[in-house]
Amino acid sequence: MTVMEIAALLGEAIKKDARIAALNEARAAYEADPQVAQYMAEYNVQQKALSHQVSMPERDQVVINSIQNRIDELYNLISEAPSFVALNEAQEAVNEFMNQVNAEITYHITGEQPCTHDCRTCGGCGHSH
Repeated sequence: MTVMEIAALLGEAIKKDARIAALNEARAAYEADPQVAQYMAEYNVQQKALSHQVSMPERDQVVINSIQNRIDELYNLISEAPSFVALNEAQEAVNEFMNQVNAEITYHITGEQPCTHDCRTCGGCGHSH
């Protein structure tokens, strides 16, 4: 069996992991969230308005500040939306999982456990924290 064939099998096994399914479900819920879609649409409009305002020869700082404040508010509304929070949590779980997979592969290539920046996991690698 070639390395690429084994990589394909690994990819298929990873795709079946519950964390990948959870990420896909979270992404679908986020993309289907009508409130987030509304915030995103307004966010994009406000971004265009801000770009237009800052490109004008005579800038109205009050208008620019008002638009920027609304953009900041929309950003917070989006990032605090339950579907966005769930998506981020699911993505973090997948990232951690993939880091573990990569660490395992690295171990089998080099014979050394990669430093995870938590020296309790490697018995004290000497990495400065």
